[in-house]
Amino acid sequence: MIVPAAGVAKAYAAGKVAGIAGPALDTATAPERGSFAGFVETAVKSAIKTVHTGEQMSAAGLQGKASAQEVVQAVMSAEMTVQAVVTVRDKLVSAYLDIMRMGI
Repeated sequence: MIVPAAGVAKAYAAGKVAGIAGPALDTATAPERGSFAGFVETAVKSAIKTVHTGEQMSAAGLQGKASAQEVVQAVMSAEMTVQAVVTVRDKLVSAYLDIMRMGI
């Protein structure tokens, strides 16, 4: 399914992109259109929130306050988020190095 660029965040959060449900992005605090810095800030905050939720659910599981299924779902979501952040970081570093190698 091809999703227009404007609706990617909503579609991803709703699980409509590649059939995978992603972390819910807060559309109320979504940055203005065309603000890359705002987009990055929102994405980072969402990633941090997902990782914190995974940590809290792990602690709740150890205390017997959460089921094993809830713990596994939260931890897997946090793991996927960390993998995505690392991948984006690697791409940014690669792009920076490519730019630095360009001749003037």
